[in-house]
Amino acid sequence: MRDHTPWHRLFGIALTDLFTGRPWRVELEKELALKSQRLDVLIIERLPGDPAVTDAAALADLPDGLENLTAHNVLSYKSKQEALDGWAMEELIGHYVTYRKLASIQAAAAAPATARPADPVEPPPAAVERLLPEAAFRLYAVATRHPAKLFAHLPPGTHHPTDWPGVYDLDWGSRRIRLIVLNALAEHPRNAPWELFASEMDRIRYGLAHYRPRSPTAHLLRFHLANIHHLELPDMAYTLDDFKLETYRMLIDDFHALSPEDRQALLERMDVADRLRGLGAEERLRGLDTEERLRGLDTEEILRRLDPAERLRGLDPEERLRGLDPEQVKAWLKSTGH
Repeated sequence: MRDHTPWHRLFGIALTDLFTGRPWRVELEKELALKSQRLDVLIIERLPGDPAVTDAAALADLPDGLENLTAHNVLSYKSKQEALDGWAMEELIGHYVTYRKLASIQAAAAAPATARPADPVEPPPAAVERLLPEAAFRLYAVATRHPAKLFAHLPPGTHHPTDWPGVYDLDWGSRRIRLIVLNALAEHPRNAPWELFASEMDRIRYGLAHYRPRSPTAHLLRFHLANIHHLELPDMAYTLDDFKLETYRMLIDDFHALSPEDRQALLERMDVADRLRGLGAEERLRGLDTEERLRGLDTEEILRRLDPAERLRGLDPEERLRGLDPEQVKAWLKSTGH
């Protein structure tokens, strides 16, 4: 049976968390106009320069194979269900070409006016085709399994092992592509983000034990991956209730950005107790029937907030008198002349 786990999406979430606090951003899907299409790759793009962050500090403790990140990094990922073959490498090159053009256009549009031609009406062809330097781009292929067929067809002298097990540099046409094989990396805590996406169970366990999330989303990712593989988290501190509550909190944080339909769908799926933890008064009550609204509230507290007329409204005479001392009723009747 085909595994429908969205490995590419989960892998992108893990890398997004990995670069939290570092001067790169990860784009899980990159819009490529002229025609609307999205890359099946990740873009790790350097943020505008932060003088307080040096490259050495930003690159510290990154997983093996990422020590040479540059301004624009195009990364293709093949899960355990997919083979990294020659066509996948050609696609990566094609994505790089398209992305380099797009990034160059965006960079030209953002350039100061003094850096642009004085007469932009008829720019020369060279200006239109002016690209960001080739050195500003690097290509990465991340494969869960060793690509044996790809290696068998590589020409001699195009396959270069690096200082890290499982990490290679491949010459592909005019480009060099960094290959990272997740099932062949050294066992080390810095490689925990990679190990989460290995296919060998011992590596997955190691990744779960040593992965240190940098954002709330990654806590959910860690739990989700453990659940996919039917494994218990090593620290046993994160439960299904924790997972559910953190998911709800994230949704609640973005509640007002949701459409009315999505809000209602979320509210209908939430337990009343979960709803009361983070929503405003109006959202807490929306869609609840009377019994659900009053659940868990103290009866005396409810009655204390009502005036006498509201307390008695809708009750027949017998219900109104139930619980009263007969002598008190007689005394009241006497005092009113009845």
